[in-house]
Amino acid sequence: MKNRTRKLVEVYVWELPVRVYHWVNALCIVILCITGFIIANPPAIMSGNEANFSFWFGIVRFIHFVTAFIFLFNFMFRIYWGFVGNRYAGWKNFIPYTKAQWKELFDVIQVDILMVKKKPVDSIGHNALASIIYFGLFLAFLLQCLTGFGLYAQMSKAFLPNMFAWVIPFLGGDLTVRYIHHILMWFFIIFAIVHVYLVFYHDYIERRGVTSSMIGGWKFIEEEVVAAEANTVGTKEDALPES
Repeated sequence: MKNRTRKLVEVYVWELPVRVYHWVNALCIVILCITGFIIANPPAIMSGNEANFSFWFGIVRFIHFVTAFIFLFNFMFRIYWGFVGNRYAGWKNFIPYTKAQWKELFDVIQVDILMVKKKPVDSIGHNALASIIYFGLFLAFLLQCLTGFGLYAQMSKAFLPNMFAWVIPFLGGDLTVRYIHHILMWFFIIFAIVHVYLVFYHDYIERRGVTSSMIGGWKFIEEEVVAAEANTVGTKEDALPES
């Protein structure tokens, strides 16, 4: 049994809108990857038995398109929440613009990737490396939305998909856009696997409730870490636990 030698306090890190976005986004990615893989390899063509799969394949496409709309609006909401949410959800966390953030980024690389340091980096929200990776992920989300709705615009007369009709000629044609869209699907699959691994890894190493925090919003942080962050941001209220 391991005993704590330092006192922990509860810090409300992930607000409800961030948690809802996270789980809706995760569910959308799972559905989009499954249906997208089926669309990329249609059973009718692969089996040569088109009659038995035509209606079922139409349902798969419908599910993919509906989920794509949910994914887009959920993503748009997250962009908005980056401006109005708490300091852990704000865009300032995702772009390293201070010396301290760059130092933390290299410290995390030494701990998590190179494993030349043993002491975990004391971060309440996302650490600097995770933040910049998530920013890159958001850009991938944006590109996936552009390519997906660009392809959808070819077969739809609806207003929203046709707002993306410029994407295919801009990116060099239908085939190129399809390749980008398909490659990004595999990027999200690989990212999800690494993401789940690192969540459990940090939960085990840091023992701060990383996994449960995306359900309840709270993390268990050492008092001195909370105090240090309060001094860094300039106002104690920004980092102290919320009641």
